[in-house]
Amino acid sequence: MKFAEDWGHLDMKSKLSENIDLIGGGTPKTSVPEYWGGDIPWLSVKDFNDDSRYVYSTEKKITEAGLANSSTKLLNVDDIIISARGTVGELAMIPFPMAFNQSCYGIRGKKGKVIQTYLYYLLKDSIRLLKRQTHGSVFDTITRDTFANIYVDFPSLAEQQMIADTLSALDARIAENRKINHHLVQMAQAIFTESCSEGETAVLSDILTVCYGKDHKRLGDGVIPCYGSGGIMRYVDKPLYTGESVLIPRKGSLNNVMYVNEAFWTVDTMFYTQMTHPNVAKFAYFIMRAIDLAGMNVGSAVPSMTTTVLNSLEIVLPSDDTLANFEENVTPMFLKMQANNEESARLAELRDTLLPRLMSGELSVSDLSSK
Repeated sequence: MKFAEDWGHLDMKSKLSENIDLIGGGTPKTSVPEYWGGDIPWLSVKDFNDDSRYVYSTEKKITEAGLANSSTKLLNVDDIIISARGTVGELAMIPFPMAFNQSCYGIRGKKGKVIQTYLYYLLKDSIRLLKRQTHGSVFDTITRDTFANIYVDFPSLAEQQMIADTLSALDARIAENRKINHHLVQMAQAIFTESCSEGETAVLSDILTVCYGKDHKRLGDGVIPCYGSGGIMRYVDKPLYTGESVLIPRKGSLNNVMYVNEAFWTVDTMFYTQMTHPNVAKFAYFIMRAIDLAGMNVGSAVPSMTTTVLNSLEIVLPSDDTLANFEENVTPMFLKMQANNEESARLAELRDTLLPRLMSGELSVSDLSSK
């Protein structure tokens, strides 16, 4: 095992709780309208349950009165938020002041001991340890004691900064690709709105077949993405379908419609579609994006969608020539988005490979620069 010269001594480990300040959250009374709908972002775990380093938006916002009359607190720029109940261990950094609920903790490194960005990656590397220390008879819960049961040793602040910069550069490129793709979708959406607003009345089943996903548990690991309603769950060794498709959630996040053009698998919470009309996959994607599927929920406990509802959705079907022109115009944008996604996947894999080695001291940043 190789260590950087200024790495901390392994026998000098200290409790994680001694190196951080933990900040508790809260919820303003929902029965007081004056506390809600203001300008202060109010975080819950559903706002940061993807792989993004920063969380930029929240489903709900509160007012100054809501902040003052509840136990919620404002997190500062670059503070860290971690989910402590339910979906335990989701992690993000804060780009501007935000409040948050009691199912999360805010985490702030003690000055002079730890650099905040380094702390984010340290926690990311320690998620499995944190989950192992959870408490609760029914649901796993991270408590303040959880952080006291994790022992860490920190390299020098200079080494922390170099590690943070190295990993941040990878995340920054991934974030840039995500931003580019967002703009490309907006451009394609504008073309769709302009060119595909007129045509004959039809139903969704006239252009595609809605198919059920299947259980993935018996599949081996591989390189083929396996999608659930929240996105990619894992990579498996064989595909369920290999054609161009629009994925539509059957349960859960019903509006999280996705377009794919590669071999894939979908689990039973996600429909996939097979096109039965030429040049309609990308068209169908924008059709489904425009529909509030969550508002058509047929479930009682868990948001749910059915093939009956989907097949009967009324759509405006443009002429074949219009569809062909739309396909020609937006295909380069979709190819660029796919290339960006593939690059981001490679960068994320590199980041996740480097993360434990840099955090343990097995690898130093100087080792990387010499290769």
